[in-house]
Amino acid sequence: MTASRLHFVRHGEVHNPARVLYGRLPDYHLSTAGRGMAVAAAEHVAESGRPVSALYSSPLERAQESAEPFAEGFDLVPEIDIRLIEPTNVFEGTQMRRSLMNPLNWWHLRQPALPSWGEPYSSIAERMLGVMDEAWDEAADGDVVMVSHQAPIWITHLRVAGLPLRHDPRTRRCALSSVTSFERVGDVWREVAYAEPAATGGAVDVGAV
Repeated sequence: MTASRLHFVRHGEVHNPARVLYGRLPDYHLSTAGRGMAVAAAEHVAESGRPVSALYSSPLERAQESAEPFAEGFDLVPEIDIRLIEPTNVFEGTQMRRSLMNPLNWWHLRQPALPSWGEPYSSIAERMLGVMDEAWDEAADGDVVMVSHQAPIWITHLRVAGLPLRHDPRTRRCALSSVTSFERVGDVWREVAYAEPAATGGAVDVGAV
């Protein structure tokens, strides 16, 4: 058996009052609102009526916490997979707006198509497609849920759609606790749905982090 549908879920809002680009830094947890967003995402997937047979999560705290409502609702233990993690970023731990005002940092922006400030987009796409293929083939009948981050999910969307991977991070369609859904026909992935079930209007931390 293979899966029926694979859902990428972005984590909920993080408690980040200093507006730090936290990247892979530890100890960044969901805010109270973020936990509610994660519940809304799990409820949205449950409303389809299809069983969820496998649950995966990035190792970062905010992703694991966002996976908890899925674990509880579908009686699953999330599998932690490093391939779902946030990309590396030289600006990690800084306030992005201030960093961009410093001419010494402009060197890191010299090749946005790669991008030169972190993990290449092509590398992100390959690791994401790798975990997707493995999970799809290993799953029992039912859906697969993977909790990840904005950049990996958006890069996966671009690769599956056959679009250039180069993009402006500010234009990503990947809201907090959004659900981007895929199906695989043969060896070909296709995106079949996108939903924003969580109320994010009052969120403070909504950026590409």
